[in-house]
Amino acid sequence: MGDALQGNVFLGSSLLSVVAYVLYSKVNDLDASLRVPSRAQVKSRELGAFVTEAFRDRSVEISFLGYTGETLYNELYHRLEGLLEDPGPAREVVVRFLVPDFRVPMIVPSRVGTDGVPVDDVDFRKRVEIQCREYDQRLSGIARRLTSVGRVTAECVYGFYPGIPRDKICIFNRELVLHGLYDVSARTVGFSPEPDYYDPQGYRTDLKIWSREERNSSTGLWKKTRASRPPLSARTAAARP
Repeated sequence: MGDALQGNVFLGSSLLSVVAYVLYSKVNDLDASLRVPSRAQVKSRELGAFVTEAFRDRSVEISFLGYTGETLYNELYHRLEGLLEDPGPAREVVVRFLVPDFRVPMIVPSRVGTDGVPVDDVDFRKRVEIQCREYDQRLSGIARRLTSVGRVTAECVYGFYPGIPRDKICIFNRELVLHGLYDVSARTVGFSPEPDYYDPQGYRTDLKIWSREERNSSTGLWKKTRASRPPLSARTAAARP
């Protein structure tokens, strides 16, 4: 993956974290085959189409590293709920989110101080942390219901990474990667008498596409260019020490 994303000078510990957490020992497979398709960039608000396409597989694996994951969460919530009525081809679903560790001081998100200097704001960080925990609880709740019914095995995991929300990365079924950079200078205007906050707006983030699939110009769908992957359970077991 490092070679595929060459030229993005801001990639660093965040990317290493998501690779370690999400891709286990299979990162070499991805590194060898990722490429830039003809449509090289999308808007974050277009994530729904990628989620829909990912759920066409029997084994669904969606991983995220970024700020709160709100845009992806909104798409996944309704998609997972729909599996309770009609699972379609999906039989295994794993969703992973990595978000900043909002329990420690940080410069983004933060309060806008004098002369624009970022000032750590414990209360604001706590609100964002609670928001992420609510997403975790809702998705995990649906995953447990799906698994209890028995038609689909589902899991949702939220974790923390050290650092500010700089990179936004979405990985779909280990076949396609979307990557973009948050505007860390973006501000949210507080309600009087609240101050302004440095609060990246993820839905505005443009994302580059890195894929080992080819988009069909006539249908708009992604066509796989390699053999199908083994089930998630087999791949995960193989990755364990």
